[in-house]
Order: sequence, then C-alpha cells, then structure tokens
Amino acid sequence: MPVIRSWARTDIGRKRKHNEDAFLSDDGLGLYIVADGMGGHAAGEVASAQAVKSIREALADGKPVLESFAASPTAEARDHVAALMERAIHKACADIYAIAGSDLGKRGMGTTVVALLAAGKKAVVGHVGDSRVYLYRNGRAHQLTEDHTIIQEQLKRGLITREQVATAENKNVITRAVGIQPSVAVDTLVTDLLPGDLFVLCSDGLHGYLDDAELPQLLAQERDKLPDLLVDLALQRGGKDNVTAICLSIDADQDEETTDVEGKTEILRRIPLFQHMTYKELLAILGIARGRQFEKGQGIIKEGEQGDELFVLFRGRVDVMKSGHKIAQLKAGGHFGEMGLVDQAPRSATVHAVEETSAVSIDRDSLLKLMRRDSLLAVKLLWSFVQVLSERLRNTNDALTDTKHELEDVRARTSDAPLASAKGKSGPPPFGQ
Repeated sequence: MPVIRSWARTDIGRKRKHNEDAFLSDDGLGLYIVADGMGGHAAGEVASAQAVKSIREALADGKPVLESFAASPTAEARDHVAALMERAIHKACADIYAIAGSDLGKRGMGTTVVALLAAGKKAVVGHVGDSRVYLYRNGRAHQLTEDHTIIQEQLKRGLITREQVATAENKNVITRAVGIQPSVAVDTLVTDLLPGDLFVLCSDGLHGYLDDAELPQLLAQERDKLPDLLVDLALQRGGKDNVTAICLSIDADQDEETTDVEGKTEILRRIPLFQHMTYKELLAILGIARGRQFEKGQGIIKEGEQGDELFVLFRGRVDVMKSGHKIAQLKAGGHFGEMGLVDQAPRSATVHAVEETSAVSIDRDSLLKLMRRDSLLAVKLLWSFVQVLSERLRNTNDALTDTKHELEDVRARTSDAPLASAKGKSGPPPFGQ
C-alpha cells in the first residue's frame, strides 16, 4: 500500500485578529481536512472546528466501508465510499446549523471544507466552498476541485474571461458553504494514489496569491519544507486572510506496483468523446471505469447482442469483425462500443482479442450518474457526442455520394453498350471479312 507523509501549517495572516481556519492531518487515519470558517466574531472558528470534528467522527464510523473499498475498489464500493464522504460533510453541515440555531451570536456561521481520505491505493475527495485540492504529478500541477463562487459560475457561463478575474467584483463570494443551511450539495472525486504524487489542501488565503503558471515550479520544492514556503509566500504577497496548507507526499512500498494513470488520461484525451475534458474530469471518467483483462482469442463483444459499454484499449490488440469479415484491427489507444453509451441498438460488430489485452470499460449507468453530479462535464460529453455523430453523418453522406456517382457511371456505360453493339452490326461486313 502507498505510504503517506504529510506536513501542515496554518497562520493568522497579516490582517485578521483571529484564525478562523481549522485543519486535520492524520497519517494514521489517512484523513486530511482544511476548513475556512466565516460568520462574525469567533463564530467562524466554531464552524470550522466543528466541521473537522464531525467529519472525522463520521468517517471513523464508516471504517468497514473504507476497508471494503481498500480491499476491492469495485464500482459499487467506489459509490459507497463517495457516499460516505458526502454523509460525513452532511453531518458537519447539520451539526453546525444546529449549533447556530441555539446561539443567536452564531446565527449564519458556516465554513468551507475540503477533505481527502486515503483508502488503499485510492483517495476520495469531498469539497464544498472555495478551499482547494491540488495534485502535483509528473511535473504538472492540476486543480482537483472547482470553487463554488460567483466568479467561477461567471467563468463557466462565459460572462467573464480569466484575465478579468483579478479585478472582478465579489470574487470572494461563495455560492456553497457548510452550515449556512441544514444541508448542502457536496462534490466528490475518487482518484488514484500514485508513488511520487503530491497533494496540497489549502484555504483561499493561500491559493488567492498563487498563479497557475507558477505552481509546477513551486510544488517541485522539497516537500517537507513546502507548507512553510507556501504560507510565507502568501504572507509576503499580502496575507489578507488566514492561510492554511497541508502537503501530502505519496511514497511506495518496496513491492508497490505503479499504475500508468498519466498514460491512461492521455489516451482518453485522444478519444473524440473526451477531447474537451480537463485533467480532473478525465480522472473522474477513469474513476468510474472498470479494469478489464482479455486472453488471446477471447470475445469482448458480439455482433447483434445488446451492450452498454465503451471499451478503451491500453495494451494488446483486437480484431473487429463484421458478418464474419475482418474490417479493422485496434491496438493501444483504440476504442470501440461508444454508441452503446447512448443507443440500445444491437452491437454492429464482433470484437475479440488477438493477444493478451488490457482495457477499461465505461458503462452507461455509471456515466449517467457522473453526468448528473457534474453538469459541466455533462455538457462537454453531449457536445462531443454531437460532434462525433456529425462527423459520422458527414462520412456516411460522402460515402453515399461516391456510391451514387459510381452507380451513375455504371448505368451510363451500360446504356451506351447496346448502342455501340448495334452500330457494329448494321450493314454488310466489309469486303474480305
């Protein structure tokens, strides 16, 4: 199993009178939380501290679910562990709301929350508000959470550009918080823990001073010194808010086998259906995928049978057969069966492995659940489906046009042949023949 080492730091900042951030960094439990409280004198501190306490208690009570997921990270177990994280944050929300309801001085208090829970070779992230999780992997930095802010909504709707964010009004106004209402919508993400990975959980008092372009260089520094480096940088650049950072380094056991997630995300990105996805969205797609292994000669799909899965090849080769005739051979990076995600029509071809083959499959129900949870991802997928279908329609029209021209040529030659034959037979043959 991966070995996790973590380092954390919080600071009151240069402008605030008290620290409303709270955090938990527990390598033994594999749980890491950053909460940024709000709500008047002392109330923000109460909300963030209660969020950390409630989430830890709820996740500790769900230990059997975590153990089951760590032992066998199936699609069903993945759904259960994501639901466990949602329930933990919902509990925090209800607890904070109840405290605020019993104390007039704490009415309206709330907190942002970002939590990461390790379970075996996987991690589940839960998120509400504008605290963030970053992943530094293979020299690249990726933001794994999406801020629940007015500015982010305006960006998604195309109302402002990224260049306008720095000077935009209300850029710190959040659209979701834990404890303001009795319940709240929670974003979750299940992802891999790979040797060499670095995860950074932080409040907006830190990421508000960071530029995306500088993240790869910053996060490449010595990991045990990274929280101090990041917090000090935020203080140097203004320190208007409380600043909190937790850094998690993922190491491997001696016998740990690595997974080529980077290669898989690149292969997914080359598939037209997923070409518009961000890294976070590609990880979400991989999160619902099921690993598949096929032996030489083994059938994968059969012409005429029903199917609802898209298959993506990562290793090996397969033959695609139509009415007993080979029409294509696919290798790593190839994919087939995508129409099963949207159409319940029978499979149009048979596919079997010609050598030992490794793949993943994505089924219709899992994809629909993911689309319901993430509306932007759903829009991207639907747009990609339209593009794919449009391309196929154009190709079909081109093929039909070519066939029509060929038929017209054949008809023209056929109609000319009798005339030529008739001309050759008219009159007596020349003398001497």
